[in-house]
Amino acid sequence: MKKNKQGTFPRLISYIFSRYSFRMIVVIICIVISGISSTAATSFMQRLIDECITPGIETGLDSVWTKLVGILCAMAFVYLAGVVCSFIYTRIMATVTQGTLCNFRDDMFDRMETLPIRYFDSNSRGDIMSTYTNDTDAVRQLIGQSLPTALQSGLTIAAIFFLMLYYSLWLTLIVIGFLAIMISVTKKLGGNSAKYMAAQQTSVADTEGFIEEMMNGQKVVKVFNHEEEAKADFVKHNDELFSNSEKANRYGNILGPALNNIGNLMYVLLAVVGGLLVFFGAMNISLTGASTITIGIIVSFLSMARQLSQTLGQISMQVSMIAMGIAGAERVFELMDEEPEADNGYVTLVNAERIEEGEHAGELTEADHETGILAWKHPHAEDGTVTYTELKGDIQFFDVDFGYVPEKQVLDDISLYAKPGQKIAFVGATGAGKTTITNLINRFYDIGAGKIRYDGINIEKIKKPDLRRSLGIVLQEVNLFTGTVMDNIRYGKLDATDEECIAAAKLANADSFITRLPDGYNTMLTGNGANLSQGQRQLISIARAAVANPPVMIMDEATSSIDTRTEALVQDGMDNLMKGRTVFVIAHRLSTVRNSNAIMVLDHGRIIERGDHDDLIAQKGTYYQLYTGAFELE
Repeated sequence: MKKNKQGTFPRLISYIFSRYSFRMIVVIICIVISGISSTAATSFMQRLIDECITPGIETGLDSVWTKLVGILCAMAFVYLAGVVCSFIYTRIMATVTQGTLCNFRDDMFDRMETLPIRYFDSNSRGDIMSTYTNDTDAVRQLIGQSLPTALQSGLTIAAIFFLMLYYSLWLTLIVIGFLAIMISVTKKLGGNSAKYMAAQQTSVADTEGFIEEMMNGQKVVKVFNHEEEAKADFVKHNDELFSNSEKANRYGNILGPALNNIGNLMYVLLAVVGGLLVFFGAMNISLTGASTITIGIIVSFLSMARQLSQTLGQISMQVSMIAMGIAGAERVFELMDEEPEADNGYVTLVNAERIEEGEHAGELTEADHETGILAWKHPHAEDGTVTYTELKGDIQFFDVDFGYVPEKQVLDDISLYAKPGQKIAFVGATGAGKTTITNLINRFYDIGAGKIRYDGINIEKIKKPDLRRSLGIVLQEVNLFTGTVMDNIRYGKLDATDEECIAAAKLANADSFITRLPDGYNTMLTGNGANLSQGQRQLISIARAAVANPPVMIMDEATSSIDTRTEALVQDGMDNLMKGRTVFVIAHRLSTVRNSNAIMVLDHGRIIERGDHDDLIAQKGTYYQLYTGAFELE
C-alpha cells in the first residue's frame, strides 16, 4: 500500500480546503468574530462596574447615563455580530461537511474500482463497508462539530488569556498554574481516550466484517449446527469492541468533570486572592502598567476564569470525537491510498477493416465505426510503426509459474495452447489450479515466470480493459445486480439494444422463462436475483456473456450447483454460446467435457495428463479413474 507522508489531520484539512477554500476562509473569519464576541462580555463587565455602577452609586445614575447606554449598545452590537457569524459558519459547515463526505465516498469508490482482485481477497467486505459508513460518520462529527468547536474554543482561550494579562499579572499567574494542571490531566486522560477511540474504529470494522460473513453463510451455520460456536465467536468480537469503547468513553467522560472541578478550585482561589488584593489596596501590575486593583477587575477576572474552565471543558468533550474522527479519516485515506491495479499495456482493441485496393490490399487498418472485425492495435516504439492483428482467440501458455504469495507456488511449468474455436477443459481435484489458470488469462493476477500469448501477443503488453473486453466468463456463483432482467443482460454490453439482449437470451435458452416472469424482461431483480432459481440466474449470466459476443469464453463450473434437468437446459445454452469460440471449461461433472478438443488433468499445479476424452480413457490414468469413478458413484 502506498503510504502518504503527510499526517492524517493536515491531509484532511488540505483535502477540505482544496474543494471549499473560499467557504472555509469565511468560516474561519466568522469563528474568529464569534470567539472574540464571546469574550467581550468580560471587558464590558469591568467597564460597567468601574465606569458606571460604582460612580453611579456615589454621584447618581444621571451622571453616567450616557456612558451606560453607550456600553450597552456596544455590548448588543458585539453579541449580535457573534450570533450572526455563528449562524453563517454553522450553515456553511453543514454544506462543507456533507460535501466532503460525498467527495470521500466518490474518491473511495473510484479508487476501489481500480483495485486488483487481490485486495478483495485479503479484505473482508464488512471491513470495507465499515469505511464507507462508520468511518465517514466519524469524519462527519469531526468536521461538522469537533473542529469548529475546538477552533472557536482555542480562539476564546487565547482572547481570555490576553485579557487576563491586560487586567492583572498576579491573578494571571494563578491561572497559568491551574492551566498547567489542566493540560497535564487532558494529556493523560485525553491521550488514553484517543488511543481507545482509534482501537474502537478498528473493532467496529472487525465486528461488522464478522457479521457480514455470518449473514452470507447463515445456511452453512445452520446445516452444521454451528450456531453456538458462531455466537461464541461473535461474543469475542463484541467483547473486544465493548472493551475498547468502554475505555475510550470512560477516559473521555472523566476528563470533563475533572477539568470542571479543577476550574472550580481555580475560581475559589482567584476570588480569595482578589478579595485580599482589593481589601489591602495592593498594587496591580498589568500590560498597561501599575495601578490599584478594582472590584470591576476582580469580577471580570472571575467571569473570565469561569469562561476559561467551561471552554476547556468543551474542548475536552471533543478530544475523543477528534481522535475517533482522525482514526476514521486515516482508514478512509488508507483505502484511497491503496495501489491501483498496475497496467503497463499499450496494445489496444480497435474496430478494423480490410484494405481493398493497392499494395496493402487484404491487410487490416483501423476503422472509426463497427465493422464486425476487431483487431489488436500494436504500436512498435523501435521504428514507430503500427501493426494490426485480427482478434481470433488464439491463446498459448509457455512454461508459466504462479503463486498468490511468493513463498507458495500454485502453478508449476504450465504449457498449453487453445486454437480459435477449440474447447479446452481443465479437470482435477479442488485446489489443483484450474480456476487459477483462467484468472491468469484475465490478468486478475500476473504470472511469476513464463509467458502467455494472445493471438501471438504477450498479454502483458495488452491493456487490461481491452484484454477483458475480448473475454467472456460464466461463473459458478452468479452475481446479479439490482435492476431489471434486461439491465442485467445488458451488463455484458452497455450499448446493446433490447433486440440484441433478447437475441442473447434466446441463444442462452433464457427467453422462455423470462417471458413468463410477471413483467417479462422488465421484471425487477433485487437481492442478487433472490426471486429466481439458481438455474434461471445462471441462464441470465450466460445471456449476459452472449450479448458481449467475445471470441474467448471461460466456463468456471457453471453447472455444478444446479439440478440435472436444468443442467441440460443450461448446457444447451452454453453449447450455443460456445459455437465458433475458443472455450476454457472447468467442470467437476466430467460428462460436460467429453466433447472437448483437449482435456488437461491437473494435480498440485501441474498438468499430468492431456488429450481428448478417448485418448485419456485409453491411457487408464488419473482421468480414467476420475471418469469411471464418477459414473460408478452415479
